[in-house]
Amino acid sequence: MLLTYFIGWPLMQLAVAYLINFLDNKYFQPDNFILKSRKWESAFYRRVIKVPKWKHLLPDGAATYKSGFKKKRLGSSDSNYLNQFIIETGRAEIMHWLEILPFWVFALWSPGYVVWIMLGYALVVNVPCIITQRFNRPRLVKVSKSRV
Repeated sequence: MLLTYFIGWPLMQLAVAYLINFLDNKYFQPDNFILKSRKWESAFYRRVIKVPKWKHLLPDGAATYKSGFKKKRLGSSDSNYLNQFIIETGRAEIMHWLEILPFWVFALWSPGYVVWIMLGYALVVNVPCIITQRFNRPRLVKVSKSRV
């Protein structure tokens, strides 16, 4: 049973990460309802959650795939690159939201307390990544607009 948790989670997460790469960039525009930054977010993430102090500790999941777009560091100030970077922060955010959802699958064969543990794991692993994408995207949009 324990083996199904250790194999199940990574398989589900890799499947989501792989499949989301087939979705068109139009779904990851920074002005769509889900990805749009709210006025309060930047200050909240900087002052309360202190994202700049810990975001460097997060792994860059792009290394999982040969064609992955690396987001650990800004690689260029070219406008096409910046626009793609912005799209990829949206893709990464949606991917991490989707990677939380499979926790309920474990409810099919696990006791209730295990399902709560799985939800806890999903939140701990994905929420920091979601926050980091939401912190970085408006900054990238600002830089991109200044290049035009």
